[in-house]
Amino acid sequence: MTYCVGIKLNEGLVFLSDSRTNAGVDNISTYRKMIVYEKPGDRFMVLLSAGNLSISQSVREILQVEQLKEAEGAEPITIWNARSMFDAARVLGQAVRHVYDRDAEALKYAGVEFNVGLIFGGQIQGEGMRLFHVYSAGNFIEATPETPYFQIGESKYGKPVLDRVLTPETPLAEAAKCALVSMDSTMKSNLSVGPPLDLVVYEANKFETDRIACLDMNNPYYRMLHSTWGQKLREVFDSLEDPVWDGAHTETPLKVEGRSKPMKKITRPEERLI
Repeated sequence: MTYCVGIKLNEGLVFLSDSRTNAGVDNISTYRKMIVYEKPGDRFMVLLSAGNLSISQSVREILQVEQLKEAEGAEPITIWNARSMFDAARVLGQAVRHVYDRDAEALKYAGVEFNVGLIFGGQIQGEGMRLFHVYSAGNFIEATPETPYFQIGESKYGKPVLDRVLTPETPLAEAAKCALVSMDSTMKSNLSVGPPLDLVVYEANKFETDRIACLDMNNPYYRMLHSTWGQKLREVFDSLEDPVWDGAHTETPLKVEGRSKPMKKITRPEERLI
């Protein structure tokens, strides 16, 4: 398993991925899930992958040379000459289908599901930034202001903090911090997600970036974030009132049908907390 997140903001894009793969508790390996495609001044794109490692590696390799043929006599479209991120995403989708056509039958015969998930985002000169989630069938959806991020892999543990913090107006540095907290929460709850972590932060209209980092567990910033986040969560938890029973009152009693009521003790199986 893995965990990757891509975030689209007004200021730019944030991408974060772990690098752990495993086929059991005693067979853990490290493979990078992120690749950057950059032509300074013209285009900047990032691809994150999850799912079957052999499939995602094949897709990444084919994407480098994959061509999307349009009208007769027109120049084939590649990720390097596409005029829009939408067309580049179409090329990626075709690369996925290429691998499916080549390998799916043999994988099925071996009892292996064709499983791959991709996040693909960036900016091409002449248009704004775009972010896509590409599925195993090669089809894709695009991020919107209402849904400014995508996750692939082991997503459930890191989702709550993203939902509470991220909006299109979130600053890039804050979004990078949020992505790292999301990753830290995932690693805390799932051993199949692990370091090192690859982080890319892209500022809109730059068409290149120098904000690329690889973080292991000894990185000073990550160590601070990991310990502080756990400590602050505990402090917030401890500050909440405990439930009160047997008719005692609190400053903020529970309300049911407009009437304030405390929690009551369960004395019979059919009774429930109110």
